[in-house]
Amino acid sequence: MKGFNGKIVRIDLTSKEITVECPDVDYYRQNLGGRGFIVNYLLRELAQGIDPLGPENKLVFALGPVTGHPFIGSGRNSIGGKSPLTGGYGESEAGGFWGAELRKAGYDAIIVQGVSEKPVYLWIHDGTVEIRDAGSLWGLGVVDCRDRIQQSLGLKNVRTSIIGQGGENMVRYACVLNDVTHAAGRTGMGAVMGSKKLKAIAVKGSQPPPLARRNELMAINRGMAKNYRELTKHWKYGTGRTMVEYGQNGNLPVRNFRGGQFSGTDKISSVTLYEKYLKKMDGCYGCPIKCKRVVELEGEVQVDPVYGGPEYETLAALGSTCGIDNLEAIMKANEHCNRYGLDTISTGVAISFAMECFDNGILTLEDTDGLDLSMGNSAAMLTMIELIARREGLGDLLAEGTKRASERLGKGSEAFAMQVKGVEIPMHEPRLKQPLGLHYGIHAAGADHCTGIHKISVLEEKSSEKLRSGSVTGHLVNHLGLCKFVPWKIGQIADAIGHMTGWEITSQELIQVVDRGVTLMRIFNIREGFTMEDDVLPRRFSETPADSPLEGIDLEQFARSRGEYYQLQGWDEAGIPRKKTLERLGITWSAPFLP
Repeated sequence: MKGFNGKIVRIDLTSKEITVECPDVDYYRQNLGGRGFIVNYLLRELAQGIDPLGPENKLVFALGPVTGHPFIGSGRNSIGGKSPLTGGYGESEAGGFWGAELRKAGYDAIIVQGVSEKPVYLWIHDGTVEIRDAGSLWGLGVVDCRDRIQQSLGLKNVRTSIIGQGGENMVRYACVLNDVTHAAGRTGMGAVMGSKKLKAIAVKGSQPPPLARRNELMAINRGMAKNYRELTKHWKYGTGRTMVEYGQNGNLPVRNFRGGQFSGTDKISSVTLYEKYLKKMDGCYGCPIKCKRVVELEGEVQVDPVYGGPEYETLAALGSTCGIDNLEAIMKANEHCNRYGLDTISTGVAISFAMECFDNGILTLEDTDGLDLSMGNSAAMLTMIELIARREGLGDLLAEGTKRASERLGKGSEAFAMQVKGVEIPMHEPRLKQPLGLHYGIHAAGADHCTGIHKISVLEEKSSEKLRSGSVTGHLVNHLGLCKFVPWKIGQIADAIGHMTGWEITSQELIQVVDRGVTLMRIFNIREGFTMEDDVLPRRFSETPADSPLEGIDLEQFARSRGEYYQLQGWDEAGIPRKKTLERLGITWSAPFLP
């Protein structure tokens, strides 16, 4: 094989056994990498009903076929396991340099299983894998942990994938941080890592696998390098450059998705952040776009640029969603989340949930230990992040996610839990982008904005067709280790993979890989007890907010569109994949997991 190492390393933290597996070419071609590897291992190897935070869960770090190769946007990797937030399929992606370094270090994926008695970290360098003591690292924030690992190894540019205190304390939406600022944020993979007493994976490599047709690949890459400024706008402000427009059209979530006007949008916008606080723009492996903001703040409130800066999802989740227009507080909140290893989306939505409960008397000052948790209180928001990371006081409840928190609180608080399958809603209003809302409801990993379609429209006839066709690239990049911000066309991607591997691969074959992954995720969830009744949005989104340009989603049309989507995917009216679909996709081995 060209382009791949052909090796996957399996590390059992209980027995301390390290083994290397070498799947054949057919396995690589059928699944490509990323999600394809993850869902295969989880579905084949996890027993039904296991505890996501127990020793039986497995954590898979998987590269895609493009990860680490000279192809703009190739700095990403996937991390997956059974989600402690949903109890179903869990997966998240991160950028940076860690994935590219793992490829140079000799492996295409890492499978972590079992549980260590004591904290450990993994040191992987040019084919060698070591399990090392992490007793002195446990309890450290992400930056301090990275610095101490690099000092102990005595090497520069060691790439790290680390959890903070949030992961150690198994906050159900804890994330994994590549190189400090690149978060695999959703579905709680940091909590799974913490449950295994695995603090970090440090990687150093110098031997990238050979490419089949390097010159041809470089020619495609040069074309994008020459034209990316005309093809994408992320290179200047990063994400959320149109936040003010979002505030006007209703896409910006306001006060726990109640909708309505938010007068402070311009105060917290990406453009304001860029103009007032930007230190520099940063990026990922081999990418000239540099969409990541690095901010700095000195004075009474200090923000360390080592933690990067808030992206759009963070500005909205810890800003307008909590009714907060204090940009400096949001910058500090981003620093806290990166230090402690918390998903900024779920953190912000969990806090806004608590604020709405407080404003409605469901939570009282006694419950908050005297903290005024009124909507819009930025100081309280910052305090809650630290309490969540440490699982102290009310933070222990919110660390469970809004679904579990509302079930424990009761008193009607379930109406304030903005989540799907346990995963908090991202920062794009499903009442405005209704096909995206349909995707939130159906997606196996819960509400996810990266794999859906961002079209401003209401649900209508053929909406499901647009969702399926429009989300192909969003799903595909999770198999490839590719960033969706780089505007590659699917034909260019197919050509590039061919130049990397030597395969003659078509766009249609890539689409089939997407269908295979989506269907296997669906089967994983069905095996864990999920049904079509879980493919829904919170009822709030069927309501029309006052003082807002938005209208509620028609629930009957939502149900029709959901059924149409099932049919397009080759699933039955209950969302169960049909036998002929398994045959078409070459995954008949998964049939025993279906009812």
